Amino acid sequence: MTVNPEHIDDGLIYISQSRLIALQREAGLLKLNPGKIKSRLSGSYLSRFKGRGMEFDEARPYQPGDDIRNMDWRVTARTNKPHSKVFREERERPVLLWVDFRHSMFFGSQQCFKSVQAAQAAALLAWKASQQGDRLGGLIFSEQQHQELRPSRGKAAALHLIRQLSDFSRSQPGSMGKSEKQSHDARHALSRLVQVARPGSLIYLISDFRHVSARFESTLNRLTRHSELVLIHLYDALENTLPAAGFYTVTDGVNDAQINASDSKVRQQYHNRFDAHRENLQQLCQKNKVRYLSLSTDQPVLTGLLQISRPFSRTVSK
Repeated sequence: MTVNPEHIDDGLIYISQSRLIALQREAGLLKLNPGKIKSRLSGSYLSRFKGRGMEFDEARPYQPGDDIRNMDWRVTARTNKPHSKVFREERERPVLLWVDFRHSMFFGSQQCFKSVQAAQAAALLAWKASQQGDRLGGLIFSEQQHQELRPSRGKAAALHLIRQLSDFSRSQPGSMGKSEKQSHDARHALSRLVQVARPGSLIYLISDFRHVSARFESTLNRLTRHSELVLIHLYDALENTLPAAGFYTVTDGVNDAQINASDSKVRQQYHNRFDAHRENLQQLCQKNKVRYLSLSTDQPVLTGLLQISRPFSRTVSK
């Protein structure tokens, strides 16, 4: 039997819609319960009791103390008895997925590319948001494309986002060495996130966070004023530690680069650079009260995301 080479690459260097759709069942195992919702709207997300909120629930006979502004004049006229409108407080919340498909994400030495891991993480979170009845939206970007999905309810919203994730995972990444271009794309995508995020939103940032601009922290700070943020840092094991001593060739399919892993000093410097990047992200998150989560390409995505359900202690800076 002849095996289609394209099928071999599915889940390794790109990911198909069918694989992302199949994650729907696993998403049910997630228990996402981030911290306090930062919204001034009445009854955001968890409230189920009736009161003066966002969604009309029913009309009932007028009771002393009811706000006259909530009188249901149509029912009152029809029954010839005063009736008041009762509202059910809003349960849902907007969930936004900010997913990075820039050039640096198309790399992997273990199970898959970081771009594939990002798509799987985003799909699991999308399915969970759909199952919880949240409004799901997204902002997916690369050097060549920028796609914004307005938050909407239901399974259709998750499927729409999954189609975009699969398409972006198949797209041709930008050229190597264009760190300035990558920084610009990330800055633009973050700026758009500030514009589209509404108070009370739950935002997942999924990226390796390489080549982000110096204004990244200020943008995070602006978002956390009214939204809950989770930063998911994706990385490959080879970015953390060089392999056993020897000479290795790394390629992007066009250009080749040689790595000498025999020098212990070079190996330590290499590891220190990654450690510094990770520590900087962790400190940034702690300072801005953002939940930090690291996810390696050799780690099952669901196992990594289950860490989100752990209690999140918020330390107040003195």
